[in-house]
Amino acid sequence: MNQRGFHQPNGAWVGDVIPWQEDGVFHLLYLHESRRVPKIGMPWHRVTTENLVDFHDEGAALPSGGPTASDFNVYTGSVVLAEDGTNHVFYTGHNPDHLGADGQALQLVMHAISTDGMRTWDRLEADTFGATAGYETADWRDPFVFWDEEASLWRMLITARHADGPERRRGVIAQCTSTDLSTWEPVEPFWNPRRYIAHECPEVFQWGDWWYLVYSEFSESFTTRYRMSRTLHGPWLVPEHDTLDGRAYYAAKSAARDGRRFFFGWIASRDGAQDAGAWQWAGTMSVLEAEQRTDGTLAFHPPIELRDTFAPAGDPNDTVVPSGTVLSAPDGYADALSSADAPDSFRLVTRFDIAPGTTECGVLLRASADGDEGYVLRLEPKRDRLVFDRWPRSSTGTEQWQISGDVPFAVELERPCHLAPGRHELEVIVDGDLCVATVDDRVVLSTRLYDRPTGRVGVFVGEGTVTVEECTLLERRDADLDDDHATSRRLATSTTS
Repeated sequence: MNQRGFHQPNGAWVGDVIPWQEDGVFHLLYLHESRRVPKIGMPWHRVTTENLVDFHDEGAALPSGGPTASDFNVYTGSVVLAEDGTNHVFYTGHNPDHLGADGQALQLVMHAISTDGMRTWDRLEADTFGATAGYETADWRDPFVFWDEEASLWRMLITARHADGPERRRGVIAQCTSTDLSTWEPVEPFWNPRRYIAHECPEVFQWGDWWYLVYSEFSESFTTRYRMSRTLHGPWLVPEHDTLDGRAYYAAKSAARDGRRFFFGWIASRDGAQDAGAWQWAGTMSVLEAEQRTDGTLAFHPPIELRDTFAPAGDPNDTVVPSGTVLSAPDGYADALSSADAPDSFRLVTRFDIAPGTTECGVLLRASADGDEGYVLRLEPKRDRLVFDRWPRSSTGTEQWQISGDVPFAVELERPCHLAPGRHELEVIVDGDLCVATVDDRVVLSTRLYDRPTGRVGVFVGEGTVTVEECTLLERRDADLDDDHATSRRLATSTTS
């Protein structure tokens, strides 16, 4: 995988990201997951970037405290800058051998400071504190600290669980306040919906006239959601589409620069590097940009900086499918594919004009020459959704009833989006085994592509008609090359129905 626009350390994986922007530089502290057995303790590492594309590995930032320490595992937290120029981090300390009153591994809020630009940190162990009354001692993590200008105090949001109540609905965002970043007093919960197992990696920020609460749902679904309010104190409204991405993109937190807001999360890997493997914790860092719409709701898409790492493959008139191509199959299926395999990394921009009544259309990725096998990103106008699919699917035997043909798509990879008849854009960025799809510059679906490393690209329609107004493939260009030096590749088409 070309690391431009994404980041994964050598021999390890990116867990929860703690983003901080200072003097134009994004400092991305993250949980460095080695997946070593036996466990060696979780440290924070740091990468920096100015352009959101090229990431500079700064190495270990906050190391494990050691096998006997309360912070054998250094888990998620946040960064703030004090008036004297000192950086403070608040983080979760965890040691599986240290048990709380509930008999489970204790979680603690811990504190460290840096006076050298976040290169080194000094732990302030005297500031450590655990769950306050009424909360489980084993769930007290992900402290997010921010300055409340109106109240003139620091607020800390904490992922917590009530000590009683239905097991799956104890999740709460607890709250403490401070005037000195050292002593913290418990106050009423910040958000208490009595919903989900836990609300991980919480953060709040103000953008114009709106406040936003972002959290990652630790429950039946694993996804990052947001809520919105006119005030810091709620009530918190549920937008129509409240997720940033799908199942594969998790624990996203944000940082702003020059009026733009970027979310830094990770695209999960799969067990065994196989399409049918279970999702794993941690993966590859991926950046999404949020756009604030007039009603305050948020749209998401890859930043332009990532898109600009791809350039036209030779002649700008070279396209996968000629502009104006009509695919019509009122009661069947039709597709058009490139005559050559796509490169390992590419950006595919497709614009459809979808006729009324069309059941489905979309793009094929790494497909066989006849389009029968490969990955599918399918727009379903009648259901207002984008889904990810693949063929062949999993099977438990050779008989037809042993093939997962009755599973309509990868059910955890479904994204709601309005698909009224007319023009819609489906953009796909593929980089090695990473795939990030975007509909109409507002709805994102990220996933992995493992089993088919090569193949063709194309477009299709099922039970309907689409006019392909554009289907352009752009190739990844090296950081040192300009557009004039991009490798030329012409992809002609063949059409079947």
